[in-house]
Amino acid sequence: MALILMPRSSALWMAAGLLWVLDASINISMQPFRAFVTDLLPESQNTRGYAMQSLFIGLATVIASALPFLLTNVFHLTEARAAGTIPFTVRASFYMGAAVFLCAVLWTVFTTKEYPPDNLAEFRKQKAAGAGLSSGAREILASVLAMPTVMRQLAWVQICTWLGLFCMWLYFPVAVARNVFGAADTNSPLYSAGVEWAGICFGMYSLVCFGFSFLLPALARRFGRKATHAVCLVCGGLGLLSVAVIHSKLLLLLSMTGVGIGWASTLSMPYAILSGSLPEGKAGVYMGIFNSFVVIPEITAALGFGWVMGHLLNNNRISAVVAGGVFFLLAAVLMHRVEDVHDLRHPGALPGNAVATKS
Repeated sequence: MALILMPRSSALWMAAGLLWVLDASINISMQPFRAFVTDLLPESQNTRGYAMQSLFIGLATVIASALPFLLTNVFHLTEARAAGTIPFTVRASFYMGAAVFLCAVLWTVFTTKEYPPDNLAEFRKQKAAGAGLSSGAREILASVLAMPTVMRQLAWVQICTWLGLFCMWLYFPVAVARNVFGAADTNSPLYSAGVEWAGICFGMYSLVCFGFSFLLPALARRFGRKATHAVCLVCGGLGLLSVAVIHSKLLLLLSMTGVGIGWASTLSMPYAILSGSLPEGKAGVYMGIFNSFVVIPEITAALGFGWVMGHLLNNNRISAVVAGGVFFLLAAVLMHRVEDVHDLRHPGALPGNAVATKS
């Protein structure tokens, strides 16, 4: 509903409110699917399962980014519109996204079989005891206090990574328009061209995410998930740092290659590492809690980046993008503190091998 209504927003507050609803809805609907991977696959296949999620996210983002262009230039869907209104192809893209999102979630819900708990009677007893809002809140609080060590270590990696991503998403388009295209003001044709090229750059890192996801399982087996993720974060950090010294729009695609590598790993490696450290039967609640380490940077960016830009960075968008690169590199350093309980370089130690027949 948020996707359908957003392009028809009549005021800024309505668009902002629908964005919040959309963000919350995506988080609530997608995080159980993270736990689903852990539930349905043995530990030895978790990395591949999460890499497949990265692959489909990258592919879908490329298609979504290109959809307005395809609707206009391939399917020739156009209409006369008043100045300042949203083009029909953009609105149609939102409507198509709403349909695909709903169908994809329902397809998984209705067609994927869950494995029943080993002790179904005990599971139902616990479920009945935990019914109600207050019981759910107590369970979440108790789970936070008993958070596994690996999750605490990964939390800081996630916070720094997502701060870096929000720096890029918020300020990269304007940085490209002003520093690469040389736009003097927002009314300049160069400004529009720069923002449009930033969209191409975002499509580039999504395309790299799609392609690199095929390599992640093999890299994790060869070098370990911890080292793989750290190197990928370094690639993402260097990609953002390089924007400060690039003045060619084509070279920006090379920068986005590094970001795409970091993005692909961010969507899979932390979850694969985390899954092996979670208590049995707690994957769902802990995956939900783990998502807060994405939401906290998002709230921090929304409330604090404006002040930082005005008081510390002199509203220099390039400096904000560079700060994003620094956050990525800090996350890579923090990965060295993380303990990967089931290192894929030692497959014989994986408990998942004992239950491999489950899949």
